[in-house]
Amino acid sequence: MTNLIATFFYIGHLRPAPGTWGSFAALPAAMVLYALGGPWLVVIGVFASYGLGLWATIEETRGKANHDPSEIVIDEVCGQWIALLPVLFGAANNGVAVLDLWPGWVAAFVLFRLFDITKIGPIGWADRKDNATGVMLDDVIAGVFAAIGVMFLAALYHVVLV
Repeated sequence: MTNLIATFFYIGHLRPAPGTWGSFAALPAAMVLYALGGPWLVVIGVFASYGLGLWATIEETRGKANHDPSEIVIDEVCGQWIALLPVLFGAANNGVAVLDLWPGWVAAFVLFRLFDITKIGPIGWADRKDNATGVMLDDVIAGVFAAIGVMFLAALYHVVLV
């Protein structure tokens, strides 16, 4: 059960770039959650994925030297969902079909991957914790940075370009 959660239904075993596969798999999963319960269900999903991911990562890495194996991608799912929140709430609050905001989906994905891979500032600090909290927290912070970037790009588009 812990491997199923940690690898997000075994997506983390895909190669190359399992983190990117995990982030990509988070997109249709977010769409399903959104369709079932709107953006607030995705918020619940963020908290659930964090809690379950922390537990699964602890269990999967217990007694192993590597505390952040590449197949663990539940952290990417959690962070990617955070990055998508401005798009999902924007669609819900404005009565727009969520897929009509596809540029926001692309921006959330690209920005999240950028921040997750480069590990700038506090993202790198969290990543260096070398424990399950660090595994999850660096992606949460990357998701927050990406969400801020999505909001900035949306404001730029709506205020300057339109």
